[in-house]
Amino acid sequence: MIRKASLKDVKKIHALISEQAKGGHLLARAITDLYSQIRDFSVAVDGNTGEIVGCGALRVIWEDLAEVRSVAVQGDFQGRGIGCKLVEALMEESFEMRIRKVFVLTYRVSFFSRLGFALMDKNLLPHKIWADCVKCPKFPECDEVAMIKEATNQKD
Repeated sequence: MIRKASLKDVKKIHALISEQAKGGHLLARAITDLYSQIRDFSVAVDGNTGEIVGCGALRVIWEDLAEVRSVAVQGDFQGRGIGCKLVEALMEESFEMRIRKVFVLTYRVSFFSRLGFALMDKNLLPHKIWADCVKCPKFPECDEVAMIKEATNQKD
């Protein structure tokens, strides 16, 4: 089950992101940032135990642009389609908000390619998205790959 995250989920979200960050699969997030960004997050919940086993966020950048970020699935739950369901839920959320373009900065190119994202030049992204980058240990030598998915079938 996918649902919007609540404040009580922040510590588990932080643990999921930290686990993936240690493996070099995504960038770490400070727990203080997660509290202030909790409204952006959705979580995947194990139907049997009620445990949070995945998370992801949709950050609105502009009226027609959003970013999928911090998609993480607990190691022993990977390969079950949970990450796909999270991204699909985030894309549905963007669709409901009439956001036309959604991008991701990722190390998991094949995963996002399967979900319809295409490679793009990250220099084409607005400067506003780089505000978080100054906190990154890889700044300014970012090695993440930019990908984008444009919405179709949306009504104004």
